[in-house]
Amino acid sequence: MKIHLVPAAAGLALLAGVGVATADQVIVTPEQQTVVRQYVERHPLASISLLGVELNVGSTLPDTVELHEVPDVEYRYVVVDDRTVLVDPGTRRIVQVID
Repeated sequence: MKIHLVPAAAGLALLAGVGVATADQVIVTPEQQTVVRQYVERHPLASISLLGVELNVGSTLPDTVELHEVPDVEYRYVVVDDRTVLVDPGTRRIVQVID
């Protein structure tokens, strides 16, 4: 009986993990993307370099990085290694990398 419970428990844990991952996912709407792209083009920033920080969705930026506001969008932006990234100001996590 124990042999059958282990795979079932593992399957439930996997499903729970998938649920957590999707609940944590941030979606930037097409309208927000358009607003951000237009704003960034009109308000370019100098690119900064961050050693040891990967520019991936979910990566956290250090507190030393200044985040810049985009009007009418809840996220902030910064240019790192010539790539514009959108950041959740509350968690400082990257929500989108704009190429």
